[in-house]
Amino acid sequence: MGTYFLLFGAGLGIGTVASMIGVGGGVFMVPLLALSGLVATTQEAVGTSIAGVIFTSLSSSIAYFRRRGINVGLGLAIMPGALGGALLGAWASGRITSGWLAVAFGGFLLYPAVVMLMGKQPKELFRRERDGGHPILATLVGFVAGFVSGLFGLGGGTVMVPALILTLGLDIRQAAATSLFVMIPSAALATSQHALAGNTHWELALPLIGGIVIGAQLGPALGGRLPRERLRQLFALVLLYAAVNMVLKGLGLR
Repeated sequence: MGTYFLLFGAGLGIGTVASMIGVGGGVFMVPLLALSGLVATTQEAVGTSIAGVIFTSLSSSIAYFRRRGINVGLGLAIMPGALGGALLGAWASGRITSGWLAVAFGGFLLYPAVVMLMGKQPKELFRRERDGGHPILATLVGFVAGFVSGLFGLGGGTVMVPALILTLGLDIRQAAATSLFVMIPSAALATSQHALAGNTHWELALPLIGGIVIGAQLGPALGGRLPRERLRQLFALVLLYAAVNMVLKGLGLR
């Protein structure tokens, strides 16, 4: 019982901090589950994490929809590619050894960690805008983001947001909102694939989800009272620690 309360508290913290610094909860949930020993393999950490991503994306999308921040038409055009990528990513996750998946995930964590050490969100590095976008390009963007979501248990936003800005000309806020909207079905599909493969621990996911949903509501209220740049830099150190430990774990050095 104590473990579930701890997971709820962890989810509360993850939801609160993630909503303040603009990153997906998967980058925190996967190391938490894998490094704590609550799951036996990285695949199980990914499969449990992606279940939480569904609710993070859903609650955020509801808030953005109320503010009319989502480009629904573009989102619907991107969804087929994202769904296909999520399906392939979940399939690939089950065919990569747990050790190498841990190494790959640790390496992937370095990107948001380094950006956040600069006091920025990953999406803030991309401010270049272009006019319009091709449907095939939109599908490709969705496919790559969906693959990352299924493989690593993330929402895919660290890939999709800058891609939407660089290739399809969306502004930062609309790109973030549309990305979250797109990742709802792809995260759900990835979760179903991981669950069928036996990688999802619902007894661990549910208390995490409960905390995340509440934390995601607290984050925006608290964000205005804290120095967000310093908060990102502090949390980047946590990400770097997790990345190094995931790599060491994958290489059998930990």
